[in-house]
Amino acid sequence: MTYTNPPKEFVRSDKQKMIAGVCGGVGEYFGIDPNLVRVLAVIGAFISGGTLALVYLAAWMLMPQR
Repeated sequence: MTYTNPPKEFVRSDKQKMIAGVCGGVGEYFGIDPNLVRVLAVIGAFISGGTLALVYLAAWMLMPQR
């Protein structure tokens, strides 16, 4: 008999929240520091010319809150 772990939920964090909890939710999902995700998101937004900021806004609207 095999036991499987239930899949993790990809949700916005209510604990690691600065603006909307998107970076906190990504950090919790992948098991990394949410502050690192935030720094990478800001750097990525500058490098991508704002495209990553639009992805962040889309995630804010589409990801459910815990």
